[in-house]
Amino acid sequence: MFSSVWNFIKRHKKKIIFTGALVGGVYFLGKYAQKKIREIQEKEATEYIAQARRQFHFESNQRTCNMTVLSMLPPLREAIITQLNSESLTTLLKTKPANKLEIWEDLKIISFTRTIVAVYSTCMLVVLLRVQLNIIGGYLYLDNSLAKSVTAPLTPPDVQQQYLSSIQHLLGDGLTALITRVKAAVFSKRPLEQQLSWIRAEVEVDSGRPLSSYMLADADNALADQACGLTENDVVTIRLLNETRDMLDSPDFSKVLSTCLNRGFSRLLDNLAEFFRLPVGDSAPNHFVSVLKCALQINLLPCLQDLLLNDQVKEFAANVYETFSTPQELQK
Repeated sequence: MFSSVWNFIKRHKKKIIFTGALVGGVYFLGKYAQKKIREIQEKEATEYIAQARRQFHFESNQRTCNMTVLSMLPPLREAIITQLNSESLTTLLKTKPANKLEIWEDLKIISFTRTIVAVYSTCMLVVLLRVQLNIIGGYLYLDNSLAKSVTAPLTPPDVQQQYLSSIQHLLGDGLTALITRVKAAVFSKRPLEQQLSWIRAEVEVDSGRPLSSYMLADADNALADQACGLTENDVVTIRLLNETRDMLDSPDFSKVLSTCLNRGFSRLLDNLAEFFRLPVGDSAPNHFVSVLKCALQINLLPCLQDLLLNDQVKEFAANVYETFSTPQELQK
């Protein structure tokens, strides 16, 4: 029996060797394929987890953006009211003076300027904070992702505070310059819709300065002038501010801001129709007071809600976060 088996093996030796090699090759190929499949699955799982973590961090950052914008509304409103105070004129109007129409015109200029500035500054506040907080958010994500390979954080807490304090320009010198420009344009006597178009052209096109100048101080600010006394944190802050200026000068930013302004002024146009109907007769003073009470109230929330829910604003925020949350950004 054994000799017949041996004879069979010798007769079919090549076939047996070929079959064995084929089976062995298939086996090892199967093992290799399984290993590669596991590697691909593990890589996909890792990428999915990383993407999910990144998405969660982004959404959390957007909630932080919204809360920050809401927290900035009271100081913005207070800054506008302080620079465009109408209390004395309103009080005088209640006394039914002989020159009530003259007072009405002065009060109308102040209140209209205040309302226009409120729309501009609210839109600027929303998009500027979206840029700043998504730049910071992107770097914070990198800090968390690269914690083991990076010894120092990309944006230390002191840098974040110093960088985000630049928003004070919009509430200070930037707001003052914006008020001056708008108030100068308001003096022209035109119908309401033409008035808004005229003011927007004067502020956005013919002023000779970009809207970003109202939002962020020029590059040659006090911090940058400290040529020999800059700390490491100062250098990082300046880099963040320069990156922010680049974003503010981009076509995408201009498009998003323009969309926000269009939406804000559209809502304003609907709300101000009655405001520009001149009163007549003995009821004029009472009408003045009731209408002006409404017009002089700066209620930014309805406009703000539109802006925070705007799809273009959300998409722009996602693009900023994407840009600054990728490792390639570190190579710049």
